[in-house]
Amino acid sequence: MTPLPLPGEELVEKGLRDLEGSIETVEALLVSLAAPRLRALGVRVSAPLADPEERLYRRLTMEHGDGAHARYNALVRRLVSYERAVACAS
Repeated sequence: MTPLPLPGEELVEKGLRDLEGSIETVEALLVSLAAPRLRALGVRVSAPLADPEERLYRRLTMEHGDGAHARYNALVRRLVSYERAVACAS
């Protein structure tokens, strides 16, 4: 039986892959933002990007205009859900 995916797992996995490839994406910036907490949970985060919060918001503003704030909050909520699920699974 395959375990169910954790909420937000696809964002974190893509962010980790993008960081490994030195690619700045929304997901890589999100993982960089959460790097200390993810590491504390046992997730290996290599080379997080500098100033991820500001860069993520700037990128979302370019992509979503006035909807950037809502998108940012939605992404952070998914990330927190992932962190909580990993903590519970540990």
